[in-house]
Amino acid sequence: MCGGIQFGDVSFSMSCSYETKADFDLGISLLHSFEWDEAKKAFIKVIDNDPDCPMAYWGLARSYLGHPRFRPNNEDFEKGVNILKIGESFPKTAKEQEYLDAIGAYYQGDWDGENMDHVERSLKMERKMEVIYLKYPEDKEAAIFYALSLFGSADFSDKTFSKQKKAGTILESIFPDQPNHPGIAHYIIHNYDFPELAHLSLSTARKYADIAPASAHAQHMPSHIFTRLGLWDESIQSNVNSASAAQCYAEEREMNGHWHNEIHAMDYLVYGYLQKGDNKNAEEQHQYLLTIDKIYPEDASVYNFGAIPARMALENKQWTKAVSISQHPSNVKWEQFPWEIAITHFARSLGASHTGDIDSAEEEVAILQSLYQNLVKMNETYKASQVIIQVKAAQAWIYYAKNNYEEALAFMQEAANLEDKTEKHPMTPGEVLPASELLGDMLLAMNQPSEALLAYEKNLRRNPYRFNGLYGAARAAKNSGDQKKATMYYEELLKLTEGVDSDRAELEEAKEFVKTKES
Repeated sequence: MCGGIQFGDVSFSMSCSYETKADFDLGISLLHSFEWDEAKKAFIKVIDNDPDCPMAYWGLARSYLGHPRFRPNNEDFEKGVNILKIGESFPKTAKEQEYLDAIGAYYQGDWDGENMDHVERSLKMERKMEVIYLKYPEDKEAAIFYALSLFGSADFSDKTFSKQKKAGTILESIFPDQPNHPGIAHYIIHNYDFPELAHLSLSTARKYADIAPASAHAQHMPSHIFTRLGLWDESIQSNVNSASAAQCYAEEREMNGHWHNEIHAMDYLVYGYLQKGDNKNAEEQHQYLLTIDKIYPEDASVYNFGAIPARMALENKQWTKAVSISQHPSNVKWEQFPWEIAITHFARSLGASHTGDIDSAEEEVAILQSLYQNLVKMNETYKASQVIIQVKAAQAWIYYAKNNYEEALAFMQEAANLEDKTEKHPMTPGEVLPASELLGDMLLAMNQPSEALLAYEKNLRRNPYRFNGLYGAARAAKNSGDQKKATMYYEELLKLTEGVDSDRAELEEAKEFVKTKES
C-alpha cells in the first residue's frame, strides 16, 4: 500500500476474536480516515476468520454508509441493510446490540427518498449513539463515533454551531490520552471547518497528516482548515501530498479511472494557486483535469469537475471563457447532479451578462431555476439553497447589464445575505465566487466605493486572504479616499503573492500604487 499501512493507533474494546483484533482495529482506523474501500476489505477479512462476530458486520455496514454528510447510493444502502441482517442473526452482548441498533437506525425503512431523508436518518443514529456514549463513559470509541454523528446531523444553517462545539469538546477532552488516534484529529477538523471555528483546530490540522500518513484523505483534510484561514502555502502542500497518494493508490489497485480523492485534492489545489495569483500552476491542474475521462466511483467528485473550470474563468474575470465552459468528464451522468451542474450554468450566466449577451445570460438563469426546483423536489434543501444564491447573483448581473441598477443591487444583496446564513459544503474549498465579493464588485462598478469596501471587508472576514477580495478592498479604499487602507490591502496582496511568477495585472497596479506612496 502507498505510504505503508500507517493509519494511526486504535484499540477498540468491541473487537471480535483475539486473532482478528489487529485486522478489526485496522478497519476502525480506516473508517476514521474515510478510507471506505480498504475498511471494507479489513472487516471482510475479519468475517472470513471469525464469521460469527456481530461487530465485524457492524463495521462493514458502517463502511457502506460513507461520508456522514452525504447520502449513500442505493446499492451501498441495500448492501448495508443485508450485512446488518446477517450481523443481527448471531448471539451478541447487550452493548453489541446497542451498536447494531445505532447504525440500524440509519438503515431502517425503505430507501426511496420519501419515507426518511438522509438528515432524518442521521438524527436517529445520532440519538442512539448518544445513549451509548452516556452509558459507557469508558468506551472512547463510543465518544468518537458519537462526535462523528453530531457532525453528520448538524444543521449548517445553525450559526451557533451547537453540535459542532459539543463534538469538539468531547474530542478535545480525549485527544491528550490518544494523540495518535486518527478519528479524534479528523473529526475535530470537520467539526471546526467553519470560518468562526477554524482557528480552534489549526494545531490539530498540522498533526493529522502525520498520524495517518498512508491515507490520502488524511493528507488532504488539514487543508480544510488552512483554506479557512487563508494559509495557502500549507493548503497547497497538503493537497500536493494528497493527490500524489491518491494517484499511487489508484495505480496499485489498477482502478478503471482516477480515484475521486485525487480530483477532490485538485480542486483545493486550484483554489489555493488562484489565491496566490499563480495562474500557471492552477492552469496546469485544469489542463490535467481535462485529460481525465473516468473517475472512481462514478458518483464522486462531480462537484470538483464542475468547479475547477468555473474557478479558472471566474477568479480571473475571463468572462468570454466563462461563457464556453462545458461539462466533463464523459462517464458522469450530469443530469443526475443538479447542484453540481448548476456551477457551470452560473459561470456561463455571469460570463454572458458581463459580455453583454443578456439573452444567453437569461437562458442560463432559467436553467438554474429549473435545477433549483429539481433539488427542492429531491428534498435536497442545502443544495437547493446554494443554487438559489447563484440564481439571485446571476439575475443581479443581468439587471446590471440592463442598466437597472436598483434591481441589480437588491438581488445581489439578497444573494449575499442568503450566503451569510449558510455554510460551504465539505466537498468544496469555497464558493466559485463569494456573493459578498460579487456585491463589492457591483458596488465598485456603480461608483459606491465606501459601500464596496464594507462588502469586501465582510467577505475577507469569512474568506481571509482571497486574491480578489484583497484587490477589491484596495481599489475600493483608494476610490473612497482612504489611502492608508488602500496601501494596507495592496501590500497584503503583494505579500500574499511573493515569490510567485504571476501574470495577474492587478499586481502591477498594486506595485505602482505602493511605489507611489513610498516615494
